[in-house]
Amino acid sequence: MARIKLAYIGGGSTRAAGTMASFIQQGGNFDGSEVVLIDLDEEHLGIVQTIARKMARARGLDITFSTTTNRREGLRDCDAVLTSFRPGGFGARYLDESIPLKYGVIGQETQAPGGFFMALRSIHVTKSIIEDMEAVCPDARLFNYTNPINIVSEAVTHHTSIPAVSLCEGPIMINREFAELAGLDPDRLDAVSVGLNHGSWTIRHRYEGQDFMPMLREAYERMPRTPENREDVRMVELALMMDALPSHYFQYYYFKDEILAELLAKPTTRSQDIMANVPDYWAHYREQAARDVPELDPKRSRGGIHELELALDVMDAIYNDRKEVWYVNVPNRGSLADFPDDLVVETQAFVDRNGVRPLAFGHMPCHVLGLVQMLGEYQALTAEAAWSGKRRDAIRALASHPLVFSLPKAEAIYDEMAAAHRQYLPERLLR
Repeated sequence: MARIKLAYIGGGSTRAAGTMASFIQQGGNFDGSEVVLIDLDEEHLGIVQTIARKMARARGLDITFSTTTNRREGLRDCDAVLTSFRPGGFGARYLDESIPLKYGVIGQETQAPGGFFMALRSIHVTKSIIEDMEAVCPDARLFNYTNPINIVSEAVTHHTSIPAVSLCEGPIMINREFAELAGLDPDRLDAVSVGLNHGSWTIRHRYEGQDFMPMLREAYERMPRTPENREDVRMVELALMMDALPSHYFQYYYFKDEILAELLAKPTTRSQDIMANVPDYWAHYREQAARDVPELDPKRSRGGIHELELALDVMDAIYNDRKEVWYVNVPNRGSLADFPDDLVVETQAFVDRNGVRPLAFGHMPCHVLGLVQMLGEYQALTAEAAWSGKRRDAIRALASHPLVFSLPKAEAIYDEMAAAHRQYLPERLLR
């Protein structure tokens, strides 16, 4: 049982209560530990702290929870740093989603211009977090959940010696969803996805030892064709055509025109839909903070009642030397034969007290490889532009994205979005 000091940057976010529920669910693995919740909103920090304390007490755990808006002091002498924050909040996400649509380009949180500007903002903050860590907790490990995690991790791994791993449940959850769409037990699906975060494909997909694809095809023939399940249908169509289970985000590339038309026709963006629910999230959290034993309602909690579980699983594997295999986003180091060793990839790794060691999986299928490699080059260019580049570097990176591929369009989108996000960007990216 590891006793650690964990700093959670984003500890007052809409996902923070669910993250603390996840931590307390694994609390026996970290009994005696200290959690420092770090955020900009003191009221929200207090609500999350109260929920966490009461949950821990109900389970008989010896875990202390403190809060601070002073990031450097909160990081002091930490063993682990968990980052999950959104610079500019959902208002900035609305700009990410809406401005590109004016130029006929998909607006999305982690893809295309929206993901690009989320990366610029996130890395600007992450750079200062790294400086703080190097000053007050240089031996700590960074566990990143801030989007777009692949680009954030790409920047960090090239500019600090602090061990970092970025995490996302995407490859676990999407493969389970394919099994459910086929009417099968997701626990019996043996699938391995590799590539990039939000850009991976399965290189193994077997159900009880048999090829899963014929089972998915049978289910596809039975699927209703309605507007409500159009997304499910196209994801299955993509899987069957490519003979591999795709990341959910590939639909933006292989069904680009269809999705762009849907986004243009929709009266609200995804961020607006979320913002409409935020007051109810915090009303629910306040209600639960007032109870002796808080119980989060998944329908009134952002993301559900358990959040960022994978980060806690990986922490447990490292600090308690579990010797387990988990999905991670780390430098390739020979895991995927088609990518440079220093490019951050999404793969599976063996995790123990020595850290994270990627497993070797060889080549990806050639018919899906090209797009993933292109996104990898974009990832590397964007990470460098965000960390130390200027406007010209950023525009070149944005123009290389497969959903943009136009210099005039990239320059126009960049200038409008940079102006809109000016307060969250370094001056060098504005000139």
